Formats: sequence, structure tokens, C-alpha cells
Amino acid sequence: MTSALENLRREFGGDIIEPGTPDYESASGSFLVPGNPAHVLRPESVADVRAAVRFAGEAHLPLSVRGGGHAFSGFATNDGGVVIDLRGLSAVEVVDADRHLVRIGGGATWGQVADALAPHGLAISSGDTRSVGVGGLTLSGGIGWKVRKHGLALDALVAAEVVTAAGDLVRASADENPDLFWALRGGGGNFGVVTAFEFAAHPTTDIHYGKITFPAAELPSVLHGWADYLRTAPAEITSVINFANPFAGGPEAPVEVFVAFDGDDAESAAAAIDPIRKLGTVTSDDIALKPYRETLVDGMAPPPGIRLVTRSAFVENESVPDVLEILTEIGSAAGAPYFSVRSVGAAVSRVPDDATAYAHRRAELLVVTTNVGPAPVLEAGRPALAAIWARLTPHAGGAYANFLTTATDEDVAAVYPADTRKRLAEVKRQCDPANLFARNHNIRPE
Repeated sequence: MTSALENLRREFGGDIIEPGTPDYESASGSFLVPGNPAHVLRPESVADVRAAVRFAGEAHLPLSVRGGGHAFSGFATNDGGVVIDLRGLSAVEVVDADRHLVRIGGGATWGQVADALAPHGLAISSGDTRSVGVGGLTLSGGIGWKVRKHGLALDALVAAEVVTAAGDLVRASADENPDLFWALRGGGGNFGVVTAFEFAAHPTTDIHYGKITFPAAELPSVLHGWADYLRTAPAEITSVINFANPFAGGPEAPVEVFVAFDGDDAESAAAAIDPIRKLGTVTSDDIALKPYRETLVDGMAPPPGIRLVTRSAFVENESVPDVLEILTEIGSAAGAPYFSVRSVGAAVSRVPDDATAYAHRRAELLVVTTNVGPAPVLEAGRPALAAIWARLTPHAGGAYANFLTTATDEDVAAVYPADTRKRLAEVKRQCDPANLFARNHNIRPE
């Protein structure tokens, strides 16, 4: 340990933040989860990242990699280990204007990317939060306001530069290290530190975006009608429906339907959005034309002592009616969690199942539950939440890694079906046989 630390101090050109130093308190935790790492390393170069990875391996310390630090499970920090904070590697550059090829540093956030690409009239399908990291979102999927038109964030990835557990820098693409490239697109942070991403962006215009609300009493008809419509709606429209918001009245909270129409033509947007407006009694409607970058919201960290418990599952076509019946019943009852149902399908489903390690291409919907509160409240609510999911599980399967608080073996099996997990383990054995990169939904190399 002493020798490894001496080597680090000699080789590392960035900031080394340790307990007792001025920046430690702000640097130690992630966006949602506190931590007490022994060393927070902020590299200024790829050489620094290589030195940091070698140090963690030689010192046999737990290793976390932080991009935006938004993981519900707290993967971006740890207790007693090493955190590699990539914020210093966040440049966004259009490297080929004709092919819309964009190079993005591993520490960039999606807000930085959207702001940098806007003057070029370009965008990349991403999530819906500015402060979420490009790395964390992309490596496990990337579901946001352009997902039905342009697919997942990882579907736009054309290459990545990765520091492996051995401290080597390798390039992964369809032509170079193709097995690693396959694994990176859905396999999470299991295979190394991605120091740079190369994406194929797409030309974009302003888009129609906003929220339509309906009375809570109309949840059954709105939810069923919304799901029926999204099944055949134009791919330009992506939508999320939220209900039972505990901060707005729980089961009495308005039903909120967020809508994004990927285009600036008012007539086309109205034709696509009006069927949603007709689902019930509209109590508010603020949909307007705005720049894509303005659809990404600022992430809000919970107050001290408040935690989030998030769980997710995918729903395929034949199970949609059963799931919606369960959701409308539970969402109208006291004590319901916060429900969010996202439309997927369209461009996501047009990619072959085995093209990437993201394994849920056939899903029509993504169901997410969130409980919020101090630890005793969350613990008291655990049995009721388990009962809800016991009802949903026969009809909803898998899990979206970016919307999971836990990382049990059962979670990993849900995120990665057996065939996918087997292939990922083969890549893991090549890239990280000692499982240095274990702070994730972990694929063990054995």
C-alpha cells in the first residue's frame, strides 16, 4: 500500500483528495449517496486515469468510477477505497462535421453535451437530466426524450477509449476489440474506465415538449388510453406518464403526461399530441416549442437523511393490459409508491436483440417505482413495496440498470438474461479477470 501510494503521488498529475483535506466533504459522496473513500482522484489526463487504476489494483482497494455520480445505488463512491472522479475529462468536440461525429470526454454530463452541440444543430439521444453523466447513462442504456425516434444513447455510440484493469488504454469499436465494444453497450462499468466516447449525433431542430395533466380520478382511462396510443403513435413522439406523486397528494395527485415530439412542425406535432389531450379532462397543458437542450432538467439532490428506493421492470406487448390493471388499482390506493411509466419500443426495438449487451429490445413499456424518505420510513414500507412487485413480476420482467437502487444477484440476473450474462463474463475474463471494476451491476469473471 505504501509503495503503491508513493507511485501514485509521483505519477498522478491531477488532484488527490483525502480525508482532512479542504475539498473532501464535497468530493466524498455521490449525488444521491454519501461515502467515505480513502482517496478521491481527479485526473487531468488519460495518463492520470491509468495511474489511478494501477494504484487501486496494486493497493487492493475498492474502486468507484464517477462521471455524473447519479447512480441510485451509489456506485460512484465507497467506503475506504478509491474514487476516480472524471470531471476533468469533459471536453465535447465535433470531430467530423460531415458525419456528425462527436468526441466526448468520459466525465462530461449530458447538459454539457446538449449545450455544446446546439450551435451545430446536432443532438444525441440521451436521458432527461442535465447533470447525469454521459458514461453512466450510456454504458447501461440511455432512455430519454428522443428514444423512440433515435434509440438509446448507446445505439449512437461508434467507438470508445477504455483504460482496462491492467492500466492499458485500448480502443473499442465495430472493427477494434469488437467483443469489448459489444459489452460496453449495455454492460455497465464492468470493463474499465471509458475516458472518451465517440458518438454519431443527428441533426436536430427545436422540439415540442411539455406536460399535460389530468385529474387523479381519471387514471384508469388515461393510463390505458395512453398505452394504447403509444403502441402505434409516430416514432417522433416519446412520452412518460407519472402518478401517485407523494409530494403532490399521493393517490390524489394529478396524472402527469410528459410529451416530447421530435420536430418543429406545429401541424405535425399537434396531430401527434392531440390524441393524448383527448384522453380525459385536461387540467393543464404547457407543451411548447423549445430547444432540445431545454428539455433536460437539473438534477435535484435529496436533503440530508432522505434516500430513494427505485426499482424497474420492462413490459412486453402481451402483458401490458395486466400490468396496467395492477398499476391503476395500486396507484389509486393510499400508500402507493411514486409510479412512472415510460414508452419505449419504436427505434429501440428495431435493433437486433444480440447487437448490444442491452437485452430488453422487445419491451413496450418501462415501469419504475420510487419510494422517498428517511431510512426508517423506507424500511417500514419495504413489505408493501415487495407485495406490489410480487404482483407485477409475473407480467413484467428484466430491469433497467439505471433505475435500480440495489445490485443483488437477482438484480444482475434481471438486467442481464443468461445468454447475455454468459457472453459478458467471457469479455470480463479478458479485460478484468480479478474483478477490479466491481462497483456496478457486477458481471463476475468466473
